[in-house]
Amino acid sequence: MNISGTLTQVLVIEDSSQIGHARRTAQRLAEQHGFGESDAGRVALVATELASNVLKHAGHGELHLRLLPRQGDDGIEMIAVDRAQGFDLDACMADGFSTGGTQGIGLGAVARQADVFDVFADHRGAVLLARLYPRSDRQVDMPYGVSQHSLHNDPACGDVWHLAIHGADVSALVVDGLGHGEDAERAARAGEKAFALNPFGAPTLLMEDMHREMIGSRGGAVAFAQFHAGRASLSFTGVGNIGASLIASDKSRGLASHPGIVGGQYRKAQPFDYAHVNGHLLIMYSDGLQSRWNLQDYPGLVHRHPAVIATVLHRDFCRGRDDVTVLVVALESAHD
Repeated sequence: MNISGTLTQVLVIEDSSQIGHARRTAQRLAEQHGFGESDAGRVALVATELASNVLKHAGHGELHLRLLPRQGDDGIEMIAVDRAQGFDLDACMADGFSTGGTQGIGLGAVARQADVFDVFADHRGAVLLARLYPRSDRQVDMPYGVSQHSLHNDPACGDVWHLAIHGADVSALVVDGLGHGEDAERAARAGEKAFALNPFGAPTLLMEDMHREMIGSRGGAVAFAQFHAGRASLSFTGVGNIGASLIASDKSRGLASHPGIVGGQYRKAQPFDYAHVNGHLLIMYSDGLQSRWNLQDYPGLVHRHPAVIATVLHRDFCRGRDDVTVLVVALESAHD
């Protein structure tokens, strides 16, 4: 299965009128992608409660919305994001707790409506995740998360991410086309096209294929990680300034890239191999994200859903002067 990355849709939540807009936008996305009336209604209900919770507890924040492609029916992901202090998770999870202007069903009931629900909250704010799939499709959720945003909400994004999943094996790509806007996106998409044809190929040859496809474009920074579940090993190959880390509950390892520009000039693209990575997190990010973050500064975050982790990192470490992508994959023995 190949998942071609898309931008995160950000809905600003600053007043009560935007709750209705969030509900309609989420429900429309669900209806456009195969959700029946009942399942689209679940999406609308959860969007309403998440957006209302942001307004009630933080005064303002965002609802992040994206489609989740799968082999079966697509899913819908909604993430409420705020930067407020004093979030009372226990109170919000109680049934009957009203967030103002809603049915007062509480986030506990929202958790039952969602197929995946997760929360991380501390003094910096809260991130609440809900993923919903049509109830007729019982496939397991895939343990990855991404937060991708273009500079100034440009419809074109110079960052591109891609996931290829074959059984329990995963190959993950992040490309950052030089600059931003349409030309940068064109360069990154050219690289993605070559990657998607052979995502589990020999790393050096795969990078050469991407290089040839990106010649004549702006070029860009490229990194891909190939996880082989049967061997619990990971091969990482990078050229340019895509950041990457392997993270366990008690340690973190940075993954090394070579200098150069794919589609321009680079001297080598030697893969680096890492053993015993089952149960680790793979985090890859473009240079729109600061590199000085440390998950140890967020007690418990390493155990949260990858989508929550990606969103927290974007919220707190986005530079704000370039496109930004954060891709987080839980390296597990099975994804199906």
